[in-house]
Amino acid sequence: MEENPRGWIHGDETAKAMLSRILTERPFLFLPPLHRVPLRVGNVVEIAGPSPSAKSQILLHAAVNCILPEEWKGIRFGGLGRMVMYFDLDCRFDVLRLSQILKHRIMEAYRSTNNTYWKEKGEHQKNDAPTTHMYLCDDELFLDCMRRFLYIRCYNSFEFLAALKAMHSHSQRESEALGVSVHFLMIDSIGAFYWMDRACQPMPIGGSKRKNVSLQSLAEAVVQEICKLLQMQPVLVLATKATIFGAGTSGNDAQRLAHDVNLPILRSTSSTRAFGKWCSEGKMDSRTSSREGEKLMYREYMPSSWQSFVTHRVHLQALDEIISGGEYGTLLTYASQWVQPPLNIKDKFAIRDDGIFLIT
Repeated sequence: MEENPRGWIHGDETAKAMLSRILTERPFLFLPPLHRVPLRVGNVVEIAGPSPSAKSQILLHAAVNCILPEEWKGIRFGGLGRMVMYFDLDCRFDVLRLSQILKHRIMEAYRSTNNTYWKEKGEHQKNDAPTTHMYLCDDELFLDCMRRFLYIRCYNSFEFLAALKAMHSHSQRESEALGVSVHFLMIDSIGAFYWMDRACQPMPIGGSKRKNVSLQSLAEAVVQEICKLLQMQPVLVLATKATIFGAGTSGNDAQRLAHDVNLPILRSTSSTRAFGKWCSEGKMDSRTSSREGEKLMYREYMPSSWQSFVTHRVHLQALDEIISGGEYGTLLTYASQWVQPPLNIKDKFAIRDDGIFLIT
């Protein structure tokens, strides 16, 4: 439905009109660990953690929830039926994993509906015809969902900038063709080109009158392009970021931070090696609940323009604990904690093909 821009600017909105506008779309229920904070379009969420800490897995499960329809031929899937723009910057996107999660969710919904159907009809009436019909629908629904997943792979910051500039017109064409809008802008991972850009010396483009290209200017350009995209097409931004910690900390920083939190430093010929060894041997509990311990572990490396652009931050961490997942075998466990806004709650969770679930 088209709106009158002049009326929107000059006229106040009534409460009834506001509610009718806001309630036209149902809220998206996030999977753990993103469920603790109310998120909406326009927010920029940074999911930070070492590798591996399930950052990409969270993006994939959120993407599947988004591209699945709410209902398909009378079967409820509970998805949004919206599009996802997925930027793969570290070039490690696993399309087989996405396909596996999506197919499992589809078959799980069919299986649940089939079991409910035969409970109502009685087991003595059971035959293979309805089940065969349901399984024939899988490919059609699978392809319909995958059309709503827009995948873009970039190999450097300039390709990323070019893709962002072209994304609005591209997504607009896809939206018109599919009849749905984009809900998620996913970036995996935002710091993938940091070291490459940092190693390159600032250089002028197109002559000496043009300003130099530097790490800071590239980050500012990325933020500006995402801002333009958000203004033209409001979406929720989810960006993963690998953390730098442990052996990546310099010797001086290690001694200073350890002194600040009153922790010992192992002495050796190399402060950096000693600090890495100290962390790897478990002298520091990586799952400590103290804020000081977390400051020691994680170092911010993204430019200030990106840091100020982010509205929400959550840190992830892999745990040593392994649990039994029944038919899924053993499952790795992870921990999450919100940094912005700060929450004094740490969630433990595990990941299966059918979703992400909390461990109590």
